[in-house]
Amino acid sequence: MTLENKLNITDAVELARVEEKLSKAKAHQLFSSGFFDSLKAGSFQALADIHQFLFSDIYDFAGKLRSVNIAKGNFRFAPVMYLKAALDHIEAMPQSSFDEIIEKYVEMNIAHPFREGNGRSTRIWLDLLLKHQLHRVVDWSSVDKDNYLLAMERSPVKDVEIKVLLKQALTEKIHDSAIYMKGIDASYYYEGYTLYKTEDMEDKK
Repeated sequence: MTLENKLNITDAVELARVEEKLSKAKAHQLFSSGFFDSLKAGSFQALADIHQFLFSDIYDFAGKLRSVNIAKGNFRFAPVMYLKAALDHIEAMPQSSFDEIIEKYVEMNIAHPFREGNGRSTRIWLDLLLKHQLHRVVDWSSVDKDNYLLAMERSPVKDVEIKVLLKQALTEKIHDSAIYMKGIDASYYYEGYTLYKTEDMEDKK
């Protein structure tokens, strides 16, 4: 299924290629314009602003909460009916230490508030949070993509792996645009969600 888009692209592969190219250009603009540093670190509004900035040229839903339930593999992200409550909870979570920040990041990943582009937007949101609170960011070039994806898959149950993986990749180079841009590299995400109906959440007996 190809998402409805402003560019009227109907081929999924072509859409993914164009989306990556345009979102990377917007991500670089976000960083260089100074708008990135004006956002309130750790807030959902900051994440929504980042998402809107990256994807507004592609999708009408940029920066807007999703209205459908989505899953990846066998994992179902926060149901739409509980999404606002989940985001309010995440907003109120503490963020003064590295562990608290990663716990907040994991919860935001579980919420997955947007129809597409969650991974890229949330990694930028994470770097903003780390930069603001700890004067550090993640050097994504030193994070193995397969280990990262596996750790993120397991993080809703056990977040130790993702904490160890990201902590050893922290750097003081908070103004390095190349390090920042690596966080939205295509190798660190795989969107491709499936949809499900609310009634599908009920256990089959």
